[in-house]
This record gives sequence, C-alpha cells and structure tokens, in this order.
Amino acid sequence: MAAAAKVFAEAGPDAPLDDVARRAGVGNATLYRHFPTRRALLAAVYADELAGLRDYAELLREQEEPADALHAWLRALTTQLAHIRDLASTADGDWYASVQATASGLLTAAQRAGAVRPDVAAADLLALVRGVALTAGTPDQQARLLELVRHAVGVGP
Repeated sequence: MAAAAKVFAEAGPDAPLDDVARRAGVGNATLYRHFPTRRALLAAVYADELAGLRDYAELLREQEEPADALHAWLRALTTQLAHIRDLASTADGDWYASVQATASGLLTAAQRAGAVRPDVAAADLLALVRGVALTAGTPDQQARLLELVRHAVGVGP
C-alpha cells in the first residue's frame, strides 16, 4: 500500500502497476492476487482519505448549519475526487457506498432544515460532484461550478 501511494503520488493514478509491484518488492502476480484491478488498488490506497471525509462530515454536522455542512463537505469531496480521478469516474464499489451514505446523511439534514429541495437525491448530488471533479480545469472553475450546484438544488441563500 505504501509503495502504491508513493507511485501514485509521483506518477498519478495511471502509473503502471508494474512500477507499484517493483517498488513494493513483489511480483505482478502477488499484486494482482491482492488487488485484481487498478480500481481496487486505488480504493485501498485512498481508503484513509475517504475515511477522513466521513470524519469531516461528522465535524461539520456538529459545527455548521445543515446546508453549510453539506456544501462544505461537497467541496471537500470534489477536491478529493479530482485527485483520484479513476475512482471518481465510477459509481460502484465500497468506496462509493461509503460516500453515498455520508452524502445521504448530510442531505437529509439539509432537507429537513428546508435548505435543499426535497426531490434531490444523494445520487444526484454525487453525480454532479463527480462531473465537477472530472471536468473543472482549475480550482476557481471548480468553485464556480459547485456554487451553481448549490443554488440549483436550493442549498443556502
């Protein structure tokens, strides 16, 4: 895992898996036995960051109004997904189930507070956020697009 994290940090998530195996001092067969796909390896490498997003959601729930908590968490998620594009492009696996559960909790609280339209689903928000993460060319554009999402779903003033 440490070797994969270093290789991905240096060469990005599209780095050759042979480089990961070599850096870890294992053969390709060993790598693929534990991580049959690139996506599985990426999910394992970024599991701590995704767990950090869950912890951040809890902190936001305690300290912010529901709409602000949702928006702040969506910003953090978008930033994270922009760095792990291979995972962001898919909506499957344990990583997605965890993110969807967190988004659902924050969204439900914001809807109960009357700050988000009741017809918005967590899957809708996550699709929009993935789109922003995958297409925004700069952090400024990312911020502008997230503000458009915020207003489109009725989050905040």
